[in-house]
Amino acid sequence: MNNEVGRLPSLDALKGFDAAARHLSFTRAAAELSLTQSAISRQVQTLEEQLGVRLFLRGVRKLALTPEGERLHRVAARALAELADVCAGLRAGQRRPRVTVSAAIGVAALWLVPRLGAFHERYPDVDVRLSADNRTVDLAREEVDVALRYGPPELMPHEAILLFDEVVFPVAAPALARAFPPIPTAADLAAVTLLAYTGEMTPGLDWSPWLASLGLEKARPKAVIQFNQYDQLVRAAADGQGLALGRGPLVHRLIDEGRLAPLMEARERVATRGYFLLRTINGARAEVDDFVAWLVDEAKDTR
Repeated sequence: MNNEVGRLPSLDALKGFDAAARHLSFTRAAAELSLTQSAISRQVQTLEEQLGVRLFLRGVRKLALTPEGERLHRVAARALAELADVCAGLRAGQRRPRVTVSAAIGVAALWLVPRLGAFHERYPDVDVRLSADNRTVDLAREEVDVALRYGPPELMPHEAILLFDEVVFPVAAPALARAFPPIPTAADLAAVTLLAYTGEMTPGLDWSPWLASLGLEKARPKAVIQFNQYDQLVRAAADGQGLALGRGPLVHRLIDEGRLAPLMEARERVATRGYFLLRTINGARAEVDDFVAWLVDEAKDTR
């Protein structure tokens, strides 16, 4: 080790001296560094003893730098600032790129989460932070990079990308779907449970029009179970608890996996709703570009 470097004061003593010199107060320096006033005083006293000079003129309620103290502070402040910048840069270099995504709970649970593994296989060095919430978030204010939103096309920003349309049809667990006839009677309906969604107003997810189209508007099911979260309703249907109205893009994967099956050929396209992709306008980052491109590809597969 270089002899001159070996005789340097400790970093803690220099940090305490720098804070005291900037504030001209041991009390405020102690508050900044989360130390006691006596600790700062001891650090400065030790530094003065090591250097053999006085660094402060101590008055009753006043603290001032000596000429030697001013000279040391000019150099120490610059050196500490440069050291802090280097350390911050090293820490930043270790951070992994991350994409923050906002999505409604049902869309996140049923469509996005099952696909995230494929994204990480393609981009293993990019982290994803998912915020599942049914409220509409402010992308810029809440530092969200990408949002998946469901709603009327006319209410979406002009830069929003349509991922896929809303399509609704009855589904059930495969065994229950096979037992339910294509043209059911009132007796068939009386033997099954309907799973109903009571969350936000969503066209197409009311059983009444479907029952009316089958001539069963006056028939009564065995029971009705209501859910305020759509992903819970779909899980109940996959578990064989009853019939559900499936939102095509959200149950597509479960049908492919054999966990759900359509009850009939009829499909209702809900023209007043769609699933849209939005991204923040606060700067361009490669990881966000990659995530958006991947989402668009996944949406094509879903369609």
